[in-house]
Amino acid sequence: MCAQGSAGVMNGRSHSLGFSLIELLIALVVAALLLSFAIPAYNGHVERANTAKAIGDINGLSLAIDRFRLNNDDRVPDSLDDLGMQVPLDPWGRAYQFLNIIDGDPDPGAVRKDGALNPLNSDFDLYSLGADGVTQTALNGAKARDDIVRANDGAYIGRAKDY
Repeated sequence: MCAQGSAGVMNGRSHSLGFSLIELLIALVVAALLLSFAIPAYNGHVERANTAKAIGDINGLSLAIDRFRLNNDDRVPDSLDDLGMQVPLDPWGRAYQFLNIIDGDPDPGAVRKDGALNPLNSDFDLYSLGADGVTQTALNGAKARDDIVRANDGAYIGRAKDY
C-alpha cells in the first residue's frame, strides 16, 4: 500500500478545500438579494428618523418663540437669532426657515399656504426645506411635499404631504 501524499490525492482524484465558481456566484446572488431588501428598509428608517428630528426641533423652536412672546409683550421675534439660543440645523444640514407674519408685515407671496391657498399660520411660519432643500409656498406643490411644516398656529407639525 502506498501512503497518501501531502497533496490530498486519493484514488486519482484531488479534493479541494475551496469553493467552486458556481458556489461563489450563488453566494453573490444571495447577498445581492439581501441587500436589495436591506438598503430600502434602511433608507426608510433614516427618512423617518430625520423627519422625527425635524418635528422635534420645530416643536422646540415653537416653544422658544412662545417663551419669547411671553417675555416681550406678545411680540414675535424678527428672526430665530433673536431667541438667544443655539438654533439647530435641520437633519439635512440646513437652517430652519422662519417668517414673522403677525408683526413682520411679510410679502403675501412669502407666506406658506395649504392646497386651497389659505395661509398655514396667522402668527409665524417655521419649517424645514426637507431632504431636497427646495420648497414652494403652496404645500400642494411638488417641491414642498417633503418639507416639515408648522401649521394651524402650531396645532400641526409634520410633513407637508400629510397635512
